[in-house]
Amino acid sequence: MVFMPPFGPSGPQMPPSPPAPPFGGQGAGGVQPPTAPPPQSPPPQPLASALAVDPGAIVGCLYRNTYIWPTFGPGFWFYPIFVGRTSVSGFRWTGRMWVFSGFDLNRVSSFSCF
Repeated sequence: MVFMPPFGPSGPQMPPSPPAPPFGGQGAGGVQPPTAPPPQSPPPQPLASALAVDPGAIVGCLYRNTYIWPTFGPGFWFYPIFVGRTSVSGFRWTGRMWVFSGFDLNRVSSFSCF
């Protein structure tokens, strides 16, 4: 095994900068939140028919205003940018601004996107 000292031809060199954090700034991995607020009123709630939301169903809502009805608590506007096997992440509307958040799909009762 060969160890290389942190010196180059012209003397000491600084180590490379670490990569930017994935959720740096207002965006997530370089994705910015929507520039406009969501609609003022929520859509009618669809009937919930499963114990958890299928990732394949909500993937069609990527980069679209989506209203989420959680299993517990009030509904909210969401702008999904990533759908995983069991979770979704994106921007949640606080009533004043978009903030990055994520949650488990098994905590979603139903959703509707536009």
